[in-house]
Amino acid sequence: MPRYVHELPHWPAFRWDAEALAPALAKTHELLGHLLGRMAAVGFDLRSDADFETMTTDVLRTSAIEGEVLDAAQVRSSLAKRLGLDVQGAAHVDRHVDGVVEMLLNATRNSNEKLTTDRLFGWHAALFPTGRSGMLKIVVGQLRDDSTGPMQVVSGPLGREKVHYQAPAAARLKKEMAAFVKWTNTERSVDPLLKAGLGHFWFVTLHPFEDGNGRMARAVADLLLARADGSPQRFYSMSAQILKERKKYYDLLERSQRGTLDVTAWLSWFLACLQRALVASEEMLATVLGKHRFWQTHAKTILNPRQVKVLNKLLDDFEGNLTSSKYAKLAKTSQDTAARDLADLVTKKVLKKGKAGGRSTHFVLAD
Repeated sequence: MPRYVHELPHWPAFRWDAEALAPALAKTHELLGHLLGRMAAVGFDLRSDADFETMTTDVLRTSAIEGEVLDAAQVRSSLAKRLGLDVQGAAHVDRHVDGVVEMLLNATRNSNEKLTTDRLFGWHAALFPTGRSGMLKIVVGQLRDDSTGPMQVVSGPLGREKVHYQAPAAARLKKEMAAFVKWTNTERSVDPLLKAGLGHFWFVTLHPFEDGNGRMARAVADLLLARADGSPQRFYSMSAQILKERKKYYDLLERSQRGTLDVTAWLSWFLACLQRALVASEEMLATVLGKHRFWQTHAKTILNPRQVKVLNKLLDDFEGNLTSSKYAKLAKTSQDTAARDLADLVTKKVLKKGKAGGRSTHFVLAD
């Protein structure tokens, strides 16, 4: 008796309950249309800023799902360089960070180009520029060969591992991948949002590479979502929402991969997750708009590079209160210089002192 969905006789003839999914599908299209309409109404600079913030989030979160913590400054530097933005004072970028950025930009910026096995090989090579996953040497830029045994998704300590899933044998992959890329490029009868969910599930079920399959499956979904949007710019991050729902994501994948060819449950969750990603994007866009208005307000305010750097940090993702010691650390300057810079910002009505005094003295944006 088959244990996994790819062992079923009619694989990969997926089916789903279109009537059951119709309300969620309509709601998702409505939210997406609202977001894209809103972004069309703002200026080019704001759209570019929102796209940059979304791509930064996407790179960081798709890696975090796999337990990898990337340096945000490096991600921003890599994106800025590849998008032709100002990179003065940019951080040194590790090749691994560059690889994740390169893969996601290729998926979204060139979403209308055909997806081929060679293109996927390029993504995989970008993810593993040293030919290693951590300390282990892996097969890079080609399909796995199963020379060390079947491809399995496992958890638990050595000797007591739990097998969550076992992928198709390597001998099947050439034919399986040919069918997958043909479907990706030619299928027109499936709603594009459902197609993104199907593409994600199909790819991660094949698990065609020795490592990096989760990140690549999400890149495939991003490519298909970009086609659905009709825009290479990204204004919401599916990976950011998946990270929030990580346990549900993995649990549902495991159930679906051990289930039947009816993927209604998976698609229902995918649409709901996408809806939550679209709603969450409103908060990010509010931050972008607020940052834009802030710099418009202070366009004629004379500020030194240290002050600009700290203010940008304060507007982006600053945690806690801004104190003189935190300012000194962020600006890489002395405590005396930090105190002068902060006093200057208060005088110019850019910052104001928080309500707490004494040792708890801190500073907040004046407006």
